[in-house]
Amino acid sequence: MPMSDPSGATRKINRLLIANRGEIARRITRTAHDMGIMCVAVFSDSDEGSFHVKEADLAVRLPGNTAQETYLQIDKIVEAAKKTGADAIHPGYGFLSEDARFAAACRDAGITFVGPSPEVIAAMGSKLAAKDTMSKAGVPVLPTVTIDTQATDGLDSTDFVNDLIARSAQLTWPVLVKASAGGGGRGMRVVENTEELVESVKSAIREATSAFGDGTVFLEPYAVNPRHIEVQIVGDSHGNVIHLNERECSIQRRHQKIIEESPSPAVGPELRRALCDAAVTAAKTIGYVGAGTVEFILLQDGSFAFLEVNTRIQVEHPVTELVCGVDIVRLQLEIAQGHPLDLDAIDTTIRGHAIEVRLYAEDATKDWQPSTGTLRKFEIPAIHGIRVDSGFENQSIVSPYYDPMLAKIISYADTRETAMEVLAGALRRSKIHGVTTNRDLLVAILNNPEMIDGRIDTGFLVRHSPSELGASTVTGERLELYAIAAVLARQAIRRKHARVQRLVPSGWRNMPTQPQSSILESSDGKTISVGYEFDRYGRCADLYIEGEKREDVSFVSATPELVLLEHQGVLQRFEVDIDIDDAAEGMSSTIEDSVVRNIYVDCFDGSAAFKELVRFPGTEHEFDVGSLNAPLPGTVIKVLVTEGQYVKEGELMFVLEAMKMEHEVRSPSEGQVTSLYVGVGDQVEAGKILAVVSEDE
Repeated sequence: MPMSDPSGATRKINRLLIANRGEIARRITRTAHDMGIMCVAVFSDSDEGSFHVKEADLAVRLPGNTAQETYLQIDKIVEAAKKTGADAIHPGYGFLSEDARFAAACRDAGITFVGPSPEVIAAMGSKLAAKDTMSKAGVPVLPTVTIDTQATDGLDSTDFVNDLIARSAQLTWPVLVKASAGGGGRGMRVVENTEELVESVKSAIREATSAFGDGTVFLEPYAVNPRHIEVQIVGDSHGNVIHLNERECSIQRRHQKIIEESPSPAVGPELRRALCDAAVTAAKTIGYVGAGTVEFILLQDGSFAFLEVNTRIQVEHPVTELVCGVDIVRLQLEIAQGHPLDLDAIDTTIRGHAIEVRLYAEDATKDWQPSTGTLRKFEIPAIHGIRVDSGFENQSIVSPYYDPMLAKIISYADTRETAMEVLAGALRRSKIHGVTTNRDLLVAILNNPEMIDGRIDTGFLVRHSPSELGASTVTGERLELYAIAAVLARQAIRRKHARVQRLVPSGWRNMPTQPQSSILESSDGKTISVGYEFDRYGRCADLYIEGEKREDVSFVSATPELVLLEHQGVLQRFEVDIDIDDAAEGMSSTIEDSVVRNIYVDCFDGSAAFKELVRFPGTEHEFDVGSLNAPLPGTVIKVLVTEGQYVKEGELMFVLEAMKMEHEVRSPSEGQVTSLYVGVGDQVEAGKILAVVSEDE
C-alpha cells in the first residue's frame, strides 16, 4: 500500500483556496481566518451572490452553473489557485474531495492539498480495493461479487445478464448494488430478487457514472436493519494516528444520512474500543494523513463489518467536535502544514451528547422530491446549545444544480434526552418560507419513541413512512387555527390596499347572508374552507370552518403580518408572511385581487404553509386530460416509452436527474401514450408536460 510522505517538513499556509461552496466553504473559512490564513473562494454563475463568496478575501468565477461545468473542473480550480497566489487547497466534502486526480494535480502544481496523498485517495476511492486491503489487515468485511462491464458486449447482452444472475447466487438475498467510487447513497440500490437485479444494476451504473465519472458497481449481501457506525480518525505525517470516537448515522433516507449523533446509544465501552481499534488499524494500514472516517455496519448480533474509508471531512463532523472539544478543520490545516498531532493536548474523552440533523429542501411525502426557489425567510432561533452551519440566509436562492441541504442544525447538551429536546424545539420554532423542507419530519423523528429509546437502524424510514411519522407538526384543529390566521391576514391586505376608500370595510354586509369564505390548501394537501363575517367597524364578528361556526375562537386583531386570536380564553400570536405575485406588487388597483402564491404562518408550536385556491381558474391553468407533468426541474436521462405504446398504471415512463439524484416518473393510469414531448437530455421545468396518456374506455 502506498504511504504518504512521512518527511513532516513544515510548509506554512498563507492563502487557502476552498474548492467547494455553501456551508462547508463558510465553515472552513471561519477556522482559516482564526488561524490568520487568507481565503479564496471559487463560485459558479448561480453562486455569485452566495455567502461563501462574500466571506472570502478573494474569489474566482468558474463560468457555468452545473457541478460538471464548475466545481468539478480540476484545471480551472488549480488555475484559480495559481492566479490568486494560493499555496494550499482545501476540498471540503463532495465534488473533488475524494478525487485522486485532483490531489495529484495540486501536488504537481506545488500546491498543498489539505487531505491524504493521491495514492491513498485512489486506494480508498475504490470500495472494492478498500475492502480487499482491510480484509488483509484483519478488519472484518462483507463478501463481495464484482461486476465487470468491460468483459461483455453491453449491459443488455444475454451473456452479461446470465453471468450477473449466476454470480449473484453466491450471496444471500436481498443484495445491495453499490458504486465502487464515491458515496452519499448515489449508485446504491437494494434488490429483492433476480427479476429486479439487471435493471437495478443498469440504473446504479448510470447514476454512478453521472455522479463520480466511474460506473463500476458491485454486489454484497444487504444487511437487514443494521446500524451505521463510523469512527473519526486523524493522522499526521509523523506516523501518529488517533481516533475521536464514534458517530451513529443510522437514520437515513435513500441511503443518505439525515440525523447523526455522538456517542452512539448502542455502543458501550468494550464495543467502542473494538471499533476504534479497527479504525486506527485501517488508517495505519494505508498510511493515512489528515482527517478521515472509517465506516462500519453494526449487525443485529453485535458484530461489525467494514464499509469504507471517507478520505475527507464528513458532513457530520460537528457532533464529534462538540463532544470531544476539538476543531477538526484546524487539525486538518495544521497537519497539512507538516505539524505533528499534539497528543498531550488532544483529549478524546467523550463529554455530553451531540445530535445533528440535515435540513433539506425536499418534500418527504413525495418520495423526497427536491424543492427549489427563494428562501423568503430563513431563521433558526438562537438557543443555547444550538449550532447552525449553513450556506443560506434570508432571500437566498435554492437552485436545482446542487445538493438540496439547506443547513446542519446541531444540539449539544449533557444528556442525549436534553439534546433531542432542545433540537426539536429549535426546529419547531424555526421560520423557513419559500421552499418545502423536511423540518417537520425531523421533529417527528426526534419525538418518536424508537428514536428516544435509541432503538434505531438504517431501516427506520422504511418501517416508518414520513406520512405515518407525521410530516407536519401542525394538524387537526391547530391547522384550522393557522388557516383562520392566514385568511384574516389576507383580508387585512385587501382592506389595506382597497382601490377606493370604502365607507364600510370589505367583508361587511348590511343584510344578513351567508358568511364570506376563502378556501385554502395546506402544504400536505388538506383543503380548508374558512368563513368570516366583519362588523361595520372592521372587526371580525364570527369565524367558521367548513360552514360550522367556531365558538371557541375569537378575533382580536389582524394586520398582513400579525394576527391575534383568542382560543379557549388563551391569546395566541400568529406571524404571517404572504407571498403575492410580483406582477401585482405596488399596484394598488389590482393588489386586492392579485394571485397569492403562498401564505406562511408561524406560531409557538410550529409552522404551516397554504395556497389560496382560485374560485374560477382561467384556461391558462388547464392541461390536456391525461397530461403527465414533470414533478420538479431537472434533466431527462431516460425515456422508456414511445408514442402509441400502451402502458399500465404505475409503469415507469421517464427518469429525471435533479440535485444529484435520479427521480422516477410513472404513468398515472392505464392507457395509450398519445403524445410525447421530451427526449433524453432535455432540461425541463417543474410542471412541464412530458407526455399525455389517454385512458382506455
